Amino acid sequence: MPVRVNALQTLNYTEIKGRPCRIMWSQRDPSQRKSGSGNIFIKNLDPSIDNKALHDTFAAFGNVISCKVALGDHGNSLGYGFVHYETREAAEQAIANVNGMLLNDMKVYVGHHVGRAERVERTKGLRAQFTNVYVKNLDPEVDDEALNQLFSVYGVITSAIIKRTEDGKSSGFGFVNFEDHEAARKAVEELHETDFRGQKLFVSRAQKKIERNEELRSQYEQAKQEKLSKYQGVNLYIKNFDEDIDDDKLRQEFAPYGVITSAKVMHDEKGVSRGFGFVCFTAPEEANKAITEMNGRILGSKPLYVALAQRRDQRRQQIEATKRQWQTATAPMNAPVYGAPMYYPPGYAPPRGAYPAPRPVRWEGAQPPVPGQYAMPGQYSVPQYPVPANARPARPRNPRQTGGRGGYAARGGRGGGYRVNPRTSQQAPTQPQEASQADAPTSSAEQAAVPDIAEVHAAVLAADNEDEKKQILGEALYPRIAAIDEEKAGKITGMLLEMDNSELLNLLDEAGALDEKVNEAIKVLNEVGPEDAE
Repeated sequence: MPVRVNALQTLNYTEIKGRPCRIMWSQRDPSQRKSGSGNIFIKNLDPSIDNKALHDTFAAFGNVISCKVALGDHGNSLGYGFVHYETREAAEQAIANVNGMLLNDMKVYVGHHVGRAERVERTKGLRAQFTNVYVKNLDPEVDDEALNQLFSVYGVITSAIIKRTEDGKSSGFGFVNFEDHEAARKAVEELHETDFRGQKLFVSRAQKKIERNEELRSQYEQAKQEKLSKYQGVNLYIKNFDEDIDDDKLRQEFAPYGVITSAKVMHDEKGVSRGFGFVCFTAPEEANKAITEMNGRILGSKPLYVALAQRRDQRRQQIEATKRQWQTATAPMNAPVYGAPMYYPPGYAPPRGAYPAPRPVRWEGAQPPVPGQYAMPGQYSVPQYPVPANARPARPRNPRQTGGRGGYAARGGRGGGYRVNPRTSQQAPTQPQEASQADAPTSSAEQAAVPDIAEVHAAVLAADNEDEKKQILGEALYPRIAAIDEEKAGKITGMLLEMDNSELLNLLDEAGALDEKVNEAIKVLNEVGPEDAE
C-alpha cells in the first residue's frame, strides 16, 4: 500500500511525450463518479496554475479523486478547472477555505459544480427576471438625461447610459437598468417599435454577446429548416443548357407542367450564364411531371438534366451512392476496369493523328497482375505477353522501308518491342500462353451487362468530374465493343475514350457510327501487326 501511495504522489501529472499523465484510484462504483456530490468548480485561475499546482492546493482538504485545469486548442489554460473529492464534506471544506482567496494574486471563485442541464435551467430563470434593457435606433442628439426621462415613467432607474465612440459621438444605442424586473418588462412591452424623435426604437432585454450569437444561430437554423421544408419536392435543379437561355426562356419551357413561382438562371461575376438554374412549382405533382417529361430532352443543342434541388452535401452523397451501385451492377469483380489509359508495349507509339498517345501506366500494387488474369478494380488491365527465349531487342526501322516520310517511323514510331528469329521460333516456350488461356475467365461480353442508353446519359450528366464520366462511358462502351471484337475490346475502349464525351454519347446512340469507329480502330491495330503489338 505505501508503494502505491508513493507512486500516486510521485508520478501523478508527470509528462509522458509532452502530455501530463493523470493517476487516480480506481472507482468501481459508477454512482460515486457520476453523482458529482464532491465535485467543485474553480474559476478565475492564473494561467500559470497547471494540474499539479491545482492538485497540491486542494489536496489539503481531502482525498482528491481527479483534478483538471481546462485547456484550449493550443494547450493554454482557460482560467477554470474542476476538483473531484471522495466525499462531499471535503468539497464543502475546500469551498469554505479557498473561495475568495488570492491564488497567484488573482481572487478565485470556488463553488459546487452544477451540471449543464441544471445550469441552463438556472440561466433561463435568471434571464426571465431581467432588469437591464437594451435600446437602439436612438437619435444622435439623445443624451443620458433624455434616455433617463424616457424610461423613468416605468419605474426606478439605477443607470441610463448612451454608448459613445472614442470621439464622444453617440453610437445610437444604450442601456437602461431598473431596480425592479416588472418595470423593465413593462418598458420593453410599451416602448418597443415606438417613435422617439423621429426614430423607431428597438427595445429588448439586454443580452451578452455569446447569448446573442447563440440566439441568432438558432434563428438562422430554424429559418433554414423552414425554407427547406417549404420547397421540399417542388424546387427543381436544371443544368446543361446553352448560355443564351435566360429566366423567361426557362419559365416558358417548364410552364406547361404547372404553376411556376420562380425561375432563375445562375450567372457568374461577369453576368455569363453558368449553365444551370432552378424552377420552383407550387405542388410536388407538377414538379414530378416536369422531371419525367423534361429530363433528357434536348433544349437548344444539349440534353437537359432535371432533378429535385438538393443541398450540396446531400447531392454528393447521392452521387457517390449511385456511382457505387452503377459499378456493382455493370462491372463484376473479375471484369477489367475501363476508362484507364490504353497500354502499349515498350517502343511502340500509335500513328500520329489516329489516336492521341496514352498516359503512362501506374500500378497501385508493387507487382503487376499475373499473366492471364484480369486486374482488380482500381488497377489497370494490362495484357501480359510471353517473351520467347530467343527474343532480342529490335533495331530501329529505316524510314524508307516504311514508306518514306509518310512511313510509320516518320509518324512517331520508334521501333522497339521484340523480334523473334523465325528459324528458331518453334523452340520458344509455350507454357505461359497455355497457362494464360487456361486461367482466362469467361467471355467479358457475357459478364458485363449492356447498360441502358438513357441511364448512361443521366449518369454522365450527374457526374461531377471528368474521371467519373470517362468511367461511366467506358463501362457502357466495352460490352458493345466486345460484341464486335472481344479480343481487342479492351484496347479499342481505351482508344475511343480519348474522344470527347459528347462524341462518345453519339456513338452509343447510333450503333452504325460505333461499328464504323470500332472497325477503324481494328484496322489501325491490324496495321501495327502482332510483332509491334507484342
